Amino acid sequence: MSTREEIRRPARALPFWLSLGMVPLAVLGATVGGWTVVLLPIYGWVAVTVLDAILGRNEDNPDVETPEADLFWYRLITMIWFPVQFVTIFGLIWWVTHTDHLGALETIVLFFGVGVISGTVGIVYSHELFHQKNKLEIALGDLLLSTVFYGHFHTEHLLVHHWYVGTPRDAATARYNEGFHRFFWRVLRDCPRSAWAAEKLMLARAGRSVWHRSNPFWRYGALQLAMIALAIYLGGWVGLALFVFQGFIAIWQLELTNYVEHYGLTREHKGEGKYEHVLPRHSWNASHMASNWLLINLQRHSDHHYKPDRRFPLLQTYTDEEAPQLPYGYPVMTTLAMVPPLWRRRMNPRVRAWRKKYYPEIIDWAAYNQGTNPMPSGSV
Repeated sequence: MSTREEIRRPARALPFWLSLGMVPLAVLGATVGGWTVVLLPIYGWVAVTVLDAILGRNEDNPDVETPEADLFWYRLITMIWFPVQFVTIFGLIWWVTHTDHLGALETIVLFFGVGVISGTVGIVYSHELFHQKNKLEIALGDLLLSTVFYGHFHTEHLLVHHWYVGTPRDAATARYNEGFHRFFWRVLRDCPRSAWAAEKLMLARAGRSVWHRSNPFWRYGALQLAMIALAIYLGGWVGLALFVFQGFIAIWQLELTNYVEHYGLTREHKGEGKYEHVLPRHSWNASHMASNWLLINLQRHSDHHYKPDRRFPLLQTYTDEEAPQLPYGYPVMTTLAMVPPLWRRRMNPRVRAWRKKYYPEIIDWAAYNQGTNPMPSGSV
């Protein structure tokens, strides 16, 4: 059987439906309470990491010419996820505010787990959806982002990150030696305004004011206000607090992932504000099997940036010679990122080796970053 014939079989898509296992764990935690509320983060981080260790890496590359019709079962999981996540979040808000068998700590841990769902799965699926061209998928992507207060990520990712990744103009590229905590607050500050500036420029090119109704920020804001209103309606101020909390956890997980994906990697500055084209070597690659199932091949990030319009089932992986490799999948790497000394001990030697391999002519990287390719204030 050919690779193209294999990929169209529903059984081949089934592992990517691993995310649905989180929903019954959320229901179990809400109804039983106690120790069961920790099962969600254990499933998302520990169980997937154990599976990575058992199953190893998947270095098979699917046929990139596979027709879109053959990808139905892969696309379906991303398209049904908004109603699944919507019902999970707001159903649990109603439940915990209308029952009294969960204590305050159990409720907090439960909604931490809900944030794991909306961050590990929801934002990742949104990312896949808004990269597509049809209006339904784009709308579903925006709806998912509205459940975590991060609508601007759609604009920032497409109009800023993909254009300027690996350069000082991209806030979502973590600088060498920059700890995650500094990176996180910098991104929260800089990304919304860079997204706004990008839309303002796009509108100006079309001869429109930033206040024009076509500015997607009005759509982002209206959707987020609707979600806030629903949280208050179902659960009062407690419901709103829980909604905001799970959204913050989701954003934290997204930015942990962003931090890992490009840490310390830079594109060569060609002068006059121009940089070399984005290549597979400008993203950290990981071919670990189970975590790529959960994250719909997001860890094949080198190919995503090289070919941004390629759907997740067709993303390619690369060898050590073609792209830098992470030692573990994202669940382990994002955990390491929370402890900057451990992160630097593991990753800084890899960045230095990457620099020596691809840019041996740059001897003094500190001078290079401060001169030809200046870093923003606050970066190392």
